[in-house]
Order: sequence, then structure tokens, then C-alpha cells
Amino acid sequence: MLCLALVVSGLLAGGCSSDPAAAGIPEGPPVTAAEHAADVEEWGAARRGALLERDGWLSLVGLMWLDEGENSFGADPARDLVYTASETPAAVGVFVVDGETVSFEPVPDLEIVTLDGERVIDTVVMRAPRVEGEDSGPFPVLTWGSLRWQVIRRQDRFAVRLKDALSPVLLNFDHIEMFPIDRSWRVDARFEFYDPPKPILIPNILGTVGEGESPGAVVFVVDGEIHRLDTWKDSDNPENFFTAFADLTNRDSTYGGGRFLWIDAPDENGYTVVDFNRSYNPPCVFTPYATCPLPPEQNRLPFAIEAGEKTFTPNADDSRVPQ
Repeated sequence: MLCLALVVSGLLAGGCSSDPAAAGIPEGPPVTAAEHAADVEEWGAARRGALLERDGWLSLVGLMWLDEGENSFGADPARDLVYTASETPAAVGVFVVDGETVSFEPVPDLEIVTLDGERVIDTVVMRAPRVEGEDSGPFPVLTWGSLRWQVIRRQDRFAVRLKDALSPVLLNFDHIEMFPIDRSWRVDARFEFYDPPKPILIPNILGTVGEGESPGAVVFVVDGEIHRLDTWKDSDNPENFFTAFADLTNRDSTYGGGRFLWIDAPDENGYTVVDFNRSYNPPCVFTPYATCPLPPEQNRLPFAIEAGEKTFTPNADDSRVPQ
């Protein structure tokens, strides 16, 4: 276990050679081991609950790229987009891409495709042209039986994200193995805002690189050395910031593509906490159909973080690619 330079109950962890105060890190309130363990366990329970939702990441069974024009969808192998599980009808409908607009036309007299609980009879606009370069949501989610789908944009392409509440990965999910809770991986940190926000390059599992914007970085001390992680917004919640990081456990005990972590917004002194016990797997661990971001180059940490979620291995009878 690496020596962590952090303040816990006003005391430095033994053997550390650097005081976090030297890095401008304010002293946080004391937290007992029992309080910390209870907090992480509560987080873990919420995490498992989210994974088990019928429309969570464990239910993701398809990422179907759309071409300009008509894209037919159903179980018939002759369709452009094919999904055969869960008694999917031979023909469900047609996605139509017209430049920046994507719409869905259900097959007439199909049992029931619904939007917000209401039967869909006419064409539904799934994505509309951007306004001032930005997408505006929320975007429609259509359902049929156990299936749910919506249209996502990845750079200049559209795809259908398909979820199935009867996915074997979801139905057979048991748990995710985690490292033992370790309070020493709850690291006091300083949030350093960028003014203006800093442009950053964020690679993804598709092999492309997107341009993002970082509002700031968290600065912390591990083993007597100052480290930082750039953050970015992944939701409209002003109370926290998202980051992806890599460390030396990747491809061994944790996912090779790194892990995700949420950082609470800092207090008036710039103080926040980086709790690596809350590090969690990206959706790509559970399904080949997610489009996960990968850690930016500057977020690759040169030490092993034995805290948080380990990599996920499905049960032997699970199927990653339902047919």
C-alpha cells in the first residue's frame, strides 16, 4: 500500500514526507473509519441499485449505427438493424436520418410502441438539429415490450442505443468485486478552477478523440508527490464534477480502460475529497455497446490504486451479446 499524504483527524498518515498544506490543500473535517465505511457502503448500495434498474447499463444490448435515409429495425435478418431476442417482431419500424434530424416511424398495427406511456402511431422526432452547436434534451425514449431505445449522437454520427430488460447480463447479475474499504484512499484535495475553463482532449472506446472543456482539476498528494486530475461536467448537477483516471491496477485487477469517479464541489476554502473507494467501472465493462470516454493522458496516475471496484466478470451463463 502506498504511503498517502493526507489529513485525517488533523494528523498526517505515518511515514509521509510531504504535508498537503504545502500543496495548498485545506484541512478537512475529521472522519472516523466507521463513518467512512458507512458512507462507502451506502454509495455501493446505490451503485448496485442503479445497475439493476431495467434501463440501466446492464440492460444495454445494442449500438446500431444509422446511415442517411431509411434504416429498418426488427428481428427479420433482412432488416438494416437486427435484434432477435425477447420475441422482437420481424419489423418494428424505420429510423429515418435526414441530415441533422432523426425520426422513427413505427410499423402500422404493431402491438404497442409507446412514448411516455402513450401509444405511438405517428412519426416521432428522435433527434433535432443542434441549436448553436449544442444538442438539447431530454431525448425521446421509445418502448416495446422489454425493449427501450433512443437515438444518440457521437460526433457526426447517429446510433440507436437499445436496451432490453430481459438481458441475460442484467438478469444474472450478482455483484461487482471491490477492494476492501480503505480510509487511507480517501484523500483530501484542493479544487483548482480554470479561468477560463481549459480545453481538453477526451479519447473514447470507439478510437476517436473528442474535444471537451475542464472547469478545473483536483490537486492531492500521494506518497509525498503532488498529483492532479482534470475534471469535466457529465451532468447538469452543479454539486459535483466527473473524472476518468487510469492507474497501475488497470489490466490486472481493474478494467484496462480506467475507472470513473465523481468529485464533490469544493467548499468556500476550495476543499474537497477524492475518495478512490468510490471508483467505479465504466459501462464498457458490462457491454460492448457502450461508448465510454477514456482517461485523458494527463489523468494517468503512476501508482496502483487498490480501492473501489475491480473489473467485472459476468456469470458463466451470461451472454454479452444476446441474439
